[in-house]
Amino acid sequence: MRSFRQVDVFSAEPLLGNPVAVVHDADGLDDEEMAAFARWTNLSETTFLLTPTDPGADYRLRIWTPTGELPFAGHPTLGSAHAWLEAGGVAAGDPADEGVVQECGAGLVRVRRGEGGRLAFAAPPLVRSGPVDDADLTRICRALRIDRGDVVDAAWVDNGPGWVAVLLRDAAAVLAVRPDDAAFDGLDIGVVGLWEPGESDADVEVRAFVPEMGIGEDPVTGSLNAGVAQWLAGSRLPSSYVAAQGTAMRRRGRVHVTTADDGTIWVGGDTRTTISGTLDL
Repeated sequence: MRSFRQVDVFSAEPLLGNPVAVVHDADGLDDEEMAAFARWTNLSETTFLLTPTDPGADYRLRIWTPTGELPFAGHPTLGSAHAWLEAGGVAAGDPADEGVVQECGAGLVRVRRGEGGRLAFAAPPLVRSGPVDDADLTRICRALRIDRGDVVDAAWVDNGPGWVAVLLRDAAAVLAVRPDDAAFDGLDIGVVGLWEPGESDADVEVRAFVPEMGIGEDPVTGSLNAGVAQWLAGSRLPSSYVAAQGTAMRRRGRVHVTTADDGTIWVGGDTRTTISGTLDL
């Protein structure tokens, strides 16, 4: 029997964030067992906490969607860190830092307690960035069922999962998107639009479409928000801001982005355990 937690991420309110299934003490499970359990939970991500192989890490994390494994993902990182700490995990580093180090497919990721006690991860480096060419932009517009003229800007913001993002004229345009899931052709697309001051408690509305991962739209997405922050923070967005996500799915995710003095972008949010128990795999 192994301990299990399901953690809601990016919302302080029950059932309004993005849940992640976390399996503790997962050493000994093979790839097929992990993949089968991820398919069974049918959440956007299921994670497995293992003994680290890097001496600089506090734990190792493997992240699975219903269709395969990811090298990195944001809400599973925060939810898994929450579960590890709640289960009594103690970081090996400086206690004053109040942080942990996660080992995953993308390397070592720092997680710390930020403003208001929220967990936040340091945005990993982008593996692909820069402008989107005309052919890919045509594919993106087809998948989103929007016109090229609706796109204010576009960029690759990929930190592992494959993200490409488009900026639309405003948040209302983001909420109006009705994608064609059959037309994504392997793309993982983020859509971003700014709120006018006073319209929302957030600065920007974000949506994430990943139909080929078997989940359609992701409720709240840390990795996408990290990539968007590396693209837009300090230019079209403030260096520190709040992103709303999940509105179109009747969720209320809030992603808190902070740019530190050293330029590190921290992506944080509230975390809370909604289910805990044991499982037999």
